[in-house]
Amino acid sequence: MSSEGVDEPGWDVSPEDEIAPVVESTGRQVRLWREAAGMRVVDFGRAIGYGEDLVRKVERGARIPRADFLDRADEVLNAGGHLRAFKEDMEKARYPKKVRELKMLEERAVELLMYGNHNIHGLLQTPEYSQALFETQQPALSRDEVERGVAARAARKTIFDRSPAPALSFIQEEVTLCRPIGGRMVLRRQLEHLLEVGKLRNVSLQVMPTEREDHAGMHGLIQVLKFGDGTAVGRSDGAFNGRPVSDPKDLRILELRYGMIRAQALTPRESLAFIERALGET
Repeated sequence: MSSEGVDEPGWDVSPEDEIAPVVESTGRQVRLWREAAGMRVVDFGRAIGYGEDLVRKVERGARIPRADFLDRADEVLNAGGHLRAFKEDMEKARYPKKVRELKMLEERAVELLMYGNHNIHGLLQTPEYSQALFETQQPALSRDEVERGVAARAARKTIFDRSPAPALSFIQEEVTLCRPIGGRMVLRRQLEHLLEVGKLRNVSLQVMPTEREDHAGMHGLIQVLKFGDGTAVGRSDGAFNGRPVSDPKDLRILELRYGMIRAQALTPRESLAFIERALGET
């Protein structure tokens, strides 16, 4: 998936994944404990409240089991905590590597600058909007991939619950607020959510009108994350070949562009009024 499509670029801060072997190993342990208990797949699935097909997928490593699956399996199979012990690994495996990397950075950040010119930023999306957006991907994603993407995006929203709260600045192109991804009702709920988030004291939400003649954001998406130790990391589709950068000189270029975009966009107050009008027209 492209970063423009899902606004989750790879930040290259962790080693290569070893997810598949861990998932396969977990599934194999579930099967061994089930067989040791003398339970058929269909009976085991019924006992833990999951379908036979999903159980078979978990056992062959084709589906990542959720925490409640492992909890129920551990209890029903009297595994003594051996299956529950896989929950942390499975939570890590549930989300794509680049999403885990981005979440790690967002959890450290004290300030985020984010300009989106194609889609509403992932941190601002409702689950319905996220699902509809993933479903537009081509080649088409599987149901499991869509569910995994939506869950990963939801997991990142813990940033809004942090204390002390980070300073969050979002700038969205007008078109991202008008395109009815998922249909009119999905868009309405998305706009209502933006109004709620935009009123948070640590959030600055601005709209870049399409009619604006001067526009410093023609090179595409910009993201800058600043940390408490004075370091930062940033990325833009139109700079440094789309690679993440941390050199102060490179970051200065991204911050300069972002500052110009922010000055050219509507003010936060004007932007909330704009979103309210868009909601009334939807």
